[in-house]
Amino acid sequence: MAAAKGDGAVGELELQAAIGFNGHVPCGLICHPDREHILYPLGCTVVIQHLDTKKQSFLHGHADNVSCVVVSRDGMDVASGQVTCIGFKADIILWDFPKQELLARLSLHEGKVEGLSFSPRGIYLVSLGGQDDGRVMVWDVSKREAVCGSPASPRSAGNANVVMCSSCRDEMFVTAGNFTIRVWELDAATKKIHPSECYAGQLRRITVCVQMTDDDDDFYLDTTSGDVLKVNTSSKVVTACGPQKKKFSMGVTALLLPKTGGLIVVTGEGTVALCTGSDFQVKKRMRVEDAVASLTCRGRDDQFFIGTNKGQMYRSAYATFKEELVAVCHTEAVNDIVFPEGHSDLFVTCSTNDIRVWYTPERLERLRITVPNVTCHAVEVTRDGMVIVSGNGQSRAVVAQLNKHHVGLMWELIYKKGHFEQVATGHPDPFGNSASASEAWKRKAEFRKAPPELRQDQLVPEQMCVADFQVRIWNTGEKTQKLREVLKEHRGAVSCIKINKNDKEGVTASLDGTCVIWDLVRYVRKQMILDNTLFKCVCYHPGEYQIITSGTDRKIVYWEVLDGSTIREVQGSLSSSINGMDITSDGASFVTGGDDHLVKLWDYKEGTVTHVGVGHSGNITRLKICPANKSIVSVSADGAVLIWK
Repeated sequence: MAAAKGDGAVGELELQAAIGFNGHVPCGLICHPDREHILYPLGCTVVIQHLDTKKQSFLHGHADNVSCVVVSRDGMDVASGQVTCIGFKADIILWDFPKQELLARLSLHEGKVEGLSFSPRGIYLVSLGGQDDGRVMVWDVSKREAVCGSPASPRSAGNANVVMCSSCRDEMFVTAGNFTIRVWELDAATKKIHPSECYAGQLRRITVCVQMTDDDDDFYLDTTSGDVLKVNTSSKVVTACGPQKKKFSMGVTALLLPKTGGLIVVTGEGTVALCTGSDFQVKKRMRVEDAVASLTCRGRDDQFFIGTNKGQMYRSAYATFKEELVAVCHTEAVNDIVFPEGHSDLFVTCSTNDIRVWYTPERLERLRITVPNVTCHAVEVTRDGMVIVSGNGQSRAVVAQLNKHHVGLMWELIYKKGHFEQVATGHPDPFGNSASASEAWKRKAEFRKAPPELRQDQLVPEQMCVADFQVRIWNTGEKTQKLREVLKEHRGAVSCIKINKNDKEGVTASLDGTCVIWDLVRYVRKQMILDNTLFKCVCYHPGEYQIITSGTDRKIVYWEVLDGSTIREVQGSLSSSINGMDITSDGASFVTGGDDHLVKLWDYKEGTVTHVGVGHSGNITRLKICPANKSIVSVSADGAVLIWK
């Protein structure tokens, strides 16, 4: 982890990597003109990733979610807009790409910046406000000031959704949206912009994407009706509309004009099609998993990238027209994270419908366990690394047994062989058996026959599980799970469980304002801690003579394990609840995160913040320090997974 800047100074945690992509941002995935980098939004951050080395860098500066990103034609400048609360200014930030520095902050739009576009030579930046703003603005890039502005659409039409500058002229751009298509001309001398309405006859369409031809003769518009419009720039008349017989299902969501000719169309059902001719006849077609929101080409190479609403990135070539999945991420809130004991190269996360195992150095998903229609709230890995145990909101546990016969340990299994056994998904196992998801779910967490050398007591050690405000202790074997004891002290939901190293003592934190320290040999309460808060997290000090807690009162409290007395109390956050906490293996530092979106590294003895990490745009749900104490992984309600150095 990063070192402190100096005595008393609060340093900044370095964001090392990010797993996530706000795929729902229209045209949010952009290939840089240098053909080596790709840009995309993640929360309030713009991520820049090298396509070959996968190295990431980050543009921080927005206070809320990024709503649009654009790169100038020469690749020197980047502009990004954000969404904010109604009545407040939504910033546009101008970035220097080579230095990756903030150049200017442009603030005139209210509520949201809907779209951005650079003029061909990068002289002007055109911005479009959202529904609560409704204005189109022209900015002078060199002077960092507004040139002029105007309402983006006529009163008889709806909102404008997209803006696109000309390919040849700095003074021309196009806006389109709900039943409106306009071509604008900028008069630099008088500092005014003049719109010209495009004639569409009886056609009334809603548009979210515009593509301009290289010679500026025509431009193309997608529609939510499932067809494509072609408009002549000079006459401002719709000259083609198609396909006529069979429109694209669930609407057209993005367009791309490849250098090789034709028009690539993507749809809300995940279809990617290459169309040719004035009737937009489909010549090639492929399918991705979810609705597509972004389409971008890698310069003049025979390659383009696809971004979906669920944060998946695909790569394809014009010649083969076959999709290749290159990146995935969580699309729902990530509820928990855990490292296998003693290993920092892998970590496990859980979310709605799935559990995922990630390889840290390459930020790649190595394994996904899917249980449909179930939200996983907690996940744990046994100390031998052989079993993943998860808990859901229906007071049931799903257990994934990993095949020790082939490779021995979970991280070797995932990285080298890829064999695993997960009954609840219906995936085939290494022994040749299979089961449907419905049959497996009826049996809940029933195991199949394990290798002979895998003894019953090796599968899962004693696990503490929560149901109906109770703490339940289970013995789990190959085919059976036996309830060993039920501990009844809490009157609210149990939010966190920790067990000491010898498995003879544990502590539970609850939303009823109590933390209970348990004797796990006699199954009785040793101490009860009461406080005026809803406890969200608890941690043992490695020496196991103290615990630290936090919750909705925003305070971090040190407690004595022996008698439950208070040792120290510090202010953990100025504004909101603390949801997650973890401590280093040597006990020198601990880390917290919560609803203020900040990751804070603390000195344990001094009780002071040494470093702060800014990058999340959603509430931080959990965070962990890797066993080697070299990095912190934090997860949040917006599905982002951030790795801090």
